[in-house]
Amino acid sequence: MARRALLDFEKPLVELEEQIEQIRQLARDSEVDVSQQLLQLETLASRRREEIFRSLTPAQKMQVARHPQRPSSLDYIQLICDDWLELHGDRRGSDDRALVGGIGRIGDQPVLLLGHQKGRDTKENVARNFGMASPGGYRKAMRLMEHADRFRLPILSFIDTPGAYAGVLAEEQGQGEAIAVNLREMFRLRVPIIATVIGEGGSGGALGIGVADRLMMFEHSVYTVASPEACASILWRDAAKAPAAAEALKITAADLLQLGVIDVVLSEPAGGNHWAPLQAAATLKQALEDQLADLLALPERERLEQRYSKYRRMGRFLEGASADPSRVA
Repeated sequence: MARRALLDFEKPLVELEEQIEQIRQLARDSEVDVSQQLLQLETLASRRREEIFRSLTPAQKMQVARHPQRPSSLDYIQLICDDWLELHGDRRGSDDRALVGGIGRIGDQPVLLLGHQKGRDTKENVARNFGMASPGGYRKAMRLMEHADRFRLPILSFIDTPGAYAGVLAEEQGQGEAIAVNLREMFRLRVPIIATVIGEGGSGGALGIGVADRLMMFEHSVYTVASPEACASILWRDAAKAPAAAEALKITAADLLQLGVIDVVLSEPAGGNHWAPLQAAATLKQALEDQLADLLALPERERLEQRYSKYRRMGRFLEGASADPSRVA
């Protein structure tokens, strides 16, 4: 079994876990009844884990969102789908492995699923470009979404990327244009679209598959216009001030729900999704089924109007207490 990577703020739990493991080993090696002591320590560890994760700062939530063992798009797809067939290629000579997609079935409902895909180790991360998709990845996603629209398949997207690939070759191949086309075209798709931020939702790379009727987000995921490190470097020329930038950017699920950017916050197991991926997948599957049922019950025209209105409302503000609400920008 692979050793779990520990974040700095999780380290106080290590000593307790070691004690628990020692007692379990004692119970295996002897006939001593340690069940009561074991129960007390496990209860204490669970309580401390809940306390730690209940009071995470935005910068700490960023660490959780980037955790190398946090469930990926393919993990969730394989856990929530009864059937899954991955589809490849943008039909322009590219098959970007940083963005995956295909046809699946959740219960009796056929769906199209797509999402950013990071790697589990250095080799796979390099192969998948750390989840940073190229223009070909976004064109592949658009091809699959058009396929879904043609055959009336609801679209489920999973967002987990530090951002779109910003290399010279990506710019030469039209990175900005590829994302912009997706933003425009996703508004006209007639089928329900549900997007979920499962880890790190960064900048335009996230938006390229993020225009949706419902935007959900796990409670320890983050969704941001720029990484806190980039923001701190731009504002203060000091990446070490990333925690302050994370606070100011309002990147957490709670902040974004209050601002009206997202629609649903999905709870995570104590310790985050990497502690209990099966529980996280069950939560996601139930939420997707609930949201799909609501969206499929709406007439197509009404659903499209709601999608358009949802994004028109974002970013509204009042200049001063005496501003006329009818003139909200």
